[in-house]
Parts: sequence; structure tokens; C-alpha cells
Amino acid sequence: MTDRISGGAFKQMVLFGAVCVTAEKQAINDLNVFPVPDGDTGTNMSLTIQAAVTELKKHAPATLGEAASITASALLRGARGNSGVILSLLFRGMSKAFKGLDSADGSMLAEALQEGVTTAYNAVMKPAEGTVLTVSRLAADRAAEAAAEQNSAEYVLSEAIRVGYEALDETTEINPVLKKAGVVDAGGKGYLTILSGMLRSLQGEPIPETDIAPAEKEKANFEAVSEEEITFTFDTVFIVRKTMEQSIEPLRQYLSSIGDCLVIGEDDDAFKVHVHTDIPGNALTEAQKYGTLEVAKIENMRIQAQDVAAGKATISADDLDHEDEMEQEEPAVAPAEKRYGFLAVCAGDGLAEAFRDLGADRIVSGGQTMNPSTESILQEINRTPSEVVFVLPNNKNIIMAAQQCVGLTEKEVIVVPTASVPQGITAMMNMDPDEADPQVLAQTMADAAANVSTASITYAARNSDFDGFDINEGDYLALLDGKLFGTDRNLNALLEGLAGVAAERSAEFITVFTGEGVSEEDGAHAESLFATACPDADVSVLPGGQPVYYYIISIE
Repeated sequence: MTDRISGGAFKQMVLFGAVCVTAEKQAINDLNVFPVPDGDTGTNMSLTIQAAVTELKKHAPATLGEAASITASALLRGARGNSGVILSLLFRGMSKAFKGLDSADGSMLAEALQEGVTTAYNAVMKPAEGTVLTVSRLAADRAAEAAAEQNSAEYVLSEAIRVGYEALDETTEINPVLKKAGVVDAGGKGYLTILSGMLRSLQGEPIPETDIAPAEKEKANFEAVSEEEITFTFDTVFIVRKTMEQSIEPLRQYLSSIGDCLVIGEDDDAFKVHVHTDIPGNALTEAQKYGTLEVAKIENMRIQAQDVAAGKATISADDLDHEDEMEQEEPAVAPAEKRYGFLAVCAGDGLAEAFRDLGADRIVSGGQTMNPSTESILQEINRTPSEVVFVLPNNKNIIMAAQQCVGLTEKEVIVVPTASVPQGITAMMNMDPDEADPQVLAQTMADAAANVSTASITYAARNSDFDGFDINEGDYLALLDGKLFGTDRNLNALLEGLAGVAAERSAEFITVFTGEGVSEEDGAHAESLFATACPDADVSVLPGGQPVYYYIISIE
């Protein structure tokens, strides 16, 4: 039985926990049901802790306090999504408790786990039970009891995990959203997966060199979750570097008054905010009273809310970056040959060519189910030969990674929060290279993108009964602005329905991007359906070559 945790041991524990949550990330993704943007809790937690892994591998911490501090700081800046922020808060609390310690026994570990819970609860304005907060709290409570029974770090951690899993099972009954879907909380599962890996390391088990095969998991039933459960539209995340010593409590109160799901993580140098609000600009403006804005991202959750109905198939990311890219040297920065440059994210040769024709300097390959990392986006930003680089993510799940590039390069980076390829293309069409103010240009592009409706057709990867639609595996699914529009065994029937919507909206411009494997004949047929329904509209079809979607349709 290992009684104490040293700095070196804590480093190995975090590395082991990262391996475990990475191996389980898809199973954790499959549990995600709220707020139903992407089902990416496992991915977010895995990427968040990988940020700590990257930093820890650069150091040989001599003390527990040093190891915990490195971990917490990296997690704060690497946190992705609400689940990632809360994970960083739990470790931030541990770091506070371990500060100045060479090592920790069972009692000290129990205090650290409890401090982590306190930090997380204090940062969340309206803590929801039946979530990772409940799981971590009950696990920490048991840790305190266990420390009184046996002052051994290994015993305390094992007991915390045991009770944590009991609490995890209960989340299904506590949280009504989970109960409707019939699953446990994804964030709680991810946290316990990390703690379990840490325990295995503490017990002397070597870190696996290969992936840990996850047990077969039952996927969430998404049929019962609807857009009605989203109160505020924009998921807003930002980091502010402190420029003065002052309490951020007034900011906390203000943000609570304009939104919900507020989480604030803070260390000595910076603080990170996650909030759902209808006025993200106001949140950013208020936050700048407390320091310098470093990174910000804004995602429209209402557009995201129905995407899970599509049941996207996994696609290889071999053409994207690998995890070890984070350890490579930063690429050389291209000299600024002009004032403005543009970078677009998309998947498919046809889409890439369309962006290049509109003036995009660089393309990052990626999209739905294969999101590029911050590092791969940053590499292309640095290769853009301009002073200011506008980044068009063209996917809701990529905006965060793009925003993290702000402040990481000598170039000025401005992210236009485009959530789809049609939005990105329209943004580029409204680009004015003669505009002197880059912020004005960015707003102009964003406003133009917001006026675009995006329709798409994909397929169902599993059976479901979603939002009144009886969906069977293999059905075609039509989405309209992120919401499930219809399902059918006949793809043309869905195209006709979407053409009808375009007609009802008196569309003036319609562009149909055909996906990978769609023939020219089928593309021409789709074009004719929209041309017939909208005789006064300018209708065109272009080979996009995108995976996952048979058609992506821009309606203006």
C-alpha cells in the first residue's frame, strides 16, 4: 500500500490518467446528452488533460506542489468545453491544497480532493446535481472518511473512486436529462476514468504503451432531448490575463445576470470564463475591465443542438495532426506581404478550391468528426503572409481551437465564428480588403454569414426516435440550420422538401455542394429541383467533395 504521493509520482499519475481517458473518450462521447451540441465530452476531457501531459513531459518536478501547479496551469489554458473547464477547476483546487508540499499522505490527498470540489462549485453559479460535480463531491466526502480510517494515499484514492462510481450510477436518477436518455453523466465518467488511471499508477502499474481497450458501452438515447432545454444561445469561453490585483466577484455577478452555466477558473495570472448568454459581446467587454483578453470563442448552441441526430460515422484523421505535434517546434512565421490574410477550415477538395477562389490564403483540412487541433491551425496562421489573419472555422466544434491561437503568434488573429461552410463562403464573399479597421471587417463578415441558412443531407448511423421522427439506421437525414428537418429512405424526397423551404423563404441565391461519391448526374438533378422550386433564384451546383454529407446547401 503506497502511503504518500511525491512530485514524480503525481506526474506519472496524471500521464496514466490521460492514457485512460483518451482510450475511453469515444465511449464517454456516446454518453453525452446535455447540452447536446456534439457529444464530445470525452474528446474535450482527453484534449484538456493532454495539455497537462505536454507540459509535464517537459519537466521533472521535484515536489508535489510543483507537479500539481504545472498540471493545473496547463489544464486551465488547455481546457475545452464545459467539461474541460470543470476538470481544470478540480485540479486547480488540488494544486492549491498541494502548494508548498514535497509529498502528500492520505489526509492531505483527501483535503486536496475536497478543495478541488470547493473550487469547482464556487466557480459554477448554478451547480447542477447529477453531474460531475455530484460525483466529485461524494467521492471527496468518502476520501475524508477514508483518511480517518487509514492515512494512506492509495487507500484514500481507491475509496474515493469506489464511492464515485456508486454516485455515477445514481446520476441517471438525479438528472432528468440523463434519466430520459438512460445513461450516466459523461463528465463524471470522464473524471473517474482519470482518477482510476491515477490510482493504477500509484499502485505501481506501468503506463500502457498501447491503447486501453474500452469496455462495450451503451450509447445515449438522444430522442428525449430537445432545443427547448437551451435557454441562452451562445456558448462563450474566454481567457483574461490579469493586469491588476482585484476581486473578480463583480464580474461573476454580472455574468450570472446575463446568462447561465457560468464557470470561472482562476489562477494567479489569469482567469477563464465559460458562460451561456445571448449577449457574448457584453460579457467580453465587461471582462476586459479586469485584464487583457487573450483568447475568446463563441458558439451558437441552437445551431448545434440537433446535429447529434445525424449519427455521424467516424472518419480517419490521418491527414490531420497527431498528438505528438504539440511537442514539435513552432513553424517559422511567414513575413507580412499584405495587411489581411484569410484561413479557412474545410474538408473536401472542391470546398477548398472554392475558398481559394474567394481569396483564402491557407486551408486547414478538417470538419465534422475530424476537428483540427489548435496547433495545426496555428501552423497555417503562421504560414499566412499577412499582418492580420482572419480564421473561418466553418464548424461549431472548431471555433474554440481557432480562438486559442489568439496570442500564440506575433500575427493578429481574428476568428470569424462561422459555423458552416456556406457561412464561411458568404463571409469571404463579403470581405473588403480596403477596410481599414480589421474589427469592422470581421463584424461585416460575421453579419453576412449570419444571414445564410445551411441545409445538409447525411445518414443515420443508429436507430432513434428523435423529436417526433422515427429514425432507422441507414435512413437519410436532412438538417436545416442545425435542426432535424426530416428523415426518409428516399434522398430525393428530402431534397424536394428543402427546395420547398427555399421557395417559401424567397431565396435569391442557392448553392449546392455535392459530397464525396455523389455523381454529376445526381448533382444536376438536385440543381434542377431547386431551380424548379425557385425559378427566380440564382442556383448553382459545385463539387465539394466533402465526407459525411451528401449535400451541403447554402440558401440566401
